[in-house]
Amino acid sequence: MSLLLETSDLCYAYHGSAPCVNGATLALSAGERLGLVGSNGAGKSTLLHLLVGLYKAQSGAISAFGRTYASEEDFMLLRRRVGLVFQDPDDQLFCPTVEEDIAFGPLNLGYSRNDARVIVEETLDLLGLLPLKDRVTHRLSGGQKRLVALATVIAMKPDILLLDEPTNDLDEATRSRLVQILLSLPQAMIIVSHDRAFREQVITRTVTMEDGRVI
Repeated sequence: MSLLLETSDLCYAYHGSAPCVNGATLALSAGERLGLVGSNGAGKSTLLHLLVGLYKAQSGAISAFGRTYASEEDFMLLRRRVGLVFQDPDDQLFCPTVEEDIAFGPLNLGYSRNDARVIVEETLDLLGLLPLKDRVTHRLSGGQKRLVALATVIAMKPDILLLDEPTNDLDEATRSRLVQILLSLPQAMIIVSHDRAFREQVITRTVTMEDGRVI
């Protein structure tokens, strides 16, 4: 399997606090669905944010697709190929309707409105969400919001998906649907999840974070 993404000795501390990511090193290869586990506060969510440059690592290196990323300009390019689905979908959804939320990313990538409309339809159809297309986003259930947040990232056609606690707020039927969706997608993934049964269905390899390090 070819290596897609790698970190080396990443460190990050919130202002005035001890490092929450403290020398984290990991690698993701094509086709992997890598599970990232650990106790609350181990640094898992922070690491995902570092990988796409939403937080800037204070030391260490991030490389992907054959090059290293350090500046905001670098990470703007990387975010076209690596999509993060936040733990709280309300952090990701900000447009009035589902269609507008999903179209936002493709439009920012330079697609025409007609092409973006086609991408929205294809993405909603892939996820079985077409009935939600014209719904007001903030009126959706927690589980529906979570699937729409996933749709907003998939619509940008990334090579890697980063998923932070993707089964939160999902009922059993929606959770099962999410499992089938993830198993059908071609993207490599890093998945943070406390849901052991979900991990056993989806994950191909698991690593543990402890005190900011990948064990």
